Amino acid sequence: MSINSFNRLSRRHVVKGIASGVGCSLVPSRLLATAPDPEGDGLSRASPQAAEVDPRAVLDFIDSTFANDLDLHSFMLYRKGNVVAEGWSWPYASHRPHMMHSLTKSVTATGVGLAMDEGYFSLDDSVLDFFPGEQPARLTANLKAMTVKDLLTMQSGHTVSVSGSVFRQIKTSWIDEFFKIPVTDQPGTHFLYSSALSFLLSAIVTRTTKETLRQYLESRLFKPLGITSLTWGSSPNGINSGGNGLTWKTVDSLKLGILHLNGGSWNGKQLISRRWVEEATRTQVSDAQYGYHWWQENAVNAFYAEGAFGQFSIVFPRHDAVLALTAGVQDGEALLKLVWDQFPGAFKGLSSDYRARTEDALAGRIENLRLLPEARATASPTAQEISGKTFVIDPNQDHVSQVSFNFSDGCMTFHQSDHRGDHTVHVGIGNWIESTTGITGNKLHHQYQSENMKVVASGHWWDENTFEMTWQFVESAWVDRLICRFYGDQLSIDRTTNANYASRVQPTLRGKAEKG
Repeated sequence: MSINSFNRLSRRHVVKGIASGVGCSLVPSRLLATAPDPEGDGLSRASPQAAEVDPRAVLDFIDSTFANDLDLHSFMLYRKGNVVAEGWSWPYASHRPHMMHSLTKSVTATGVGLAMDEGYFSLDDSVLDFFPGEQPARLTANLKAMTVKDLLTMQSGHTVSVSGSVFRQIKTSWIDEFFKIPVTDQPGTHFLYSSALSFLLSAIVTRTTKETLRQYLESRLFKPLGITSLTWGSSPNGINSGGNGLTWKTVDSLKLGILHLNGGSWNGKQLISRRWVEEATRTQVSDAQYGYHWWQENAVNAFYAEGAFGQFSIVFPRHDAVLALTAGVQDGEALLKLVWDQFPGAFKGLSSDYRARTEDALAGRIENLRLLPEARATASPTAQEISGKTFVIDPNQDHVSQVSFNFSDGCMTFHQSDHRGDHTVHVGIGNWIESTTGITGNKLHHQYQSENMKVVASGHWWDENTFEMTWQFVESAWVDRLICRFYGDQLSIDRTTNANYASRVQPTLRGKAEKG
């Protein structure tokens, strides 16, 4: 394999709007010891052997995720100054951004650390002092006692945890909503994980610096790290959500970990103080193994940023290594357990039975990573009978009013009308098709809803009257499956998703074809 062939493996291939399979990349040791930034992301590459990483352990990790039905979307492994293995399961790819959920919290903590380094506020400042015009009418002693440090360590005194999925549905001030949460316990006395605390930290940075957290971090963090493609959700009054809502690429999560591995230094420049990094990434809450919006795994001397459904940036400081992951899993802890099974053991050097073919086996596995199966080419006479017809949907809690299916050669376009408007998904027949959609799905997707979601979709007939669609939302954790059953002029649709903290099943939609 030539080095040019290696580079081509990391790119997506799209022909006439139909997405085809793509592999992922590793630089085998027989090619060269290091490669100067083949992906253009500012990071150099090396072989596992050059970095004393056992490729068998990396291969075992990948295989274990698939054996346990954990949808691994991507991974990047960095050690001793180089990326030594990386892979994306098709249709995910290195150029695609990915929603990071609560991994965002560790980015927010970095902004808080920078603002404190620049003298905007301190750990011991009272939370109330930042919001003189938004304080509740009744100020309790516990609320008065709450500090910035209490927010960072998730020890606010609240006994109610607030998910970002709750705030995302609120169209008024989230600061007002924060102060409605009862502070029933003394702050600093117990740990309770809550995205509301991270939001308020973002609000504090905005109030003190007069910039949103993203704006504040642009020149101080994102630009120096070469992070250019991120988006970050905001509250109705423009404050970045803080606890979640960040979308960026896998390599950006890796860079966040590398920055903290190196004590806040990047390419010889101190972006954030070493003192802050040391405090943020050490255990501040012993019973939770939690620092300042960073988790610890003290048994293996690691610290990490974690996002729902399997997003991680894991730092192994004693081993000069970082592992970044994205996935689509219901239980992120199950994925994390597989990490600890192989890491940091993989950094103990090459196994005694190491052979070059082990590295070749890892390279071959990475090149063929994929989540979606080969698309099935099936047909049914029902397709022509229903194509173009409008089905009026019975009243339902998801406010879907009508749907239609328009079949053509190699493609079906699905239309849905609901309270948000009209939406389409282009679905391959015998192939996978990528398109952009704003189709409603927030209840299945942790209350996230975008107007521009990238989706790779295909459909096939189970039998003459049953059509299944798979929608892989390739910038997020989610894959939805829809089972459509046709009985004469009657229709039912069952939609499920792979991961959600609320229901993963949409109530069955039922409808009838319009006459005429």
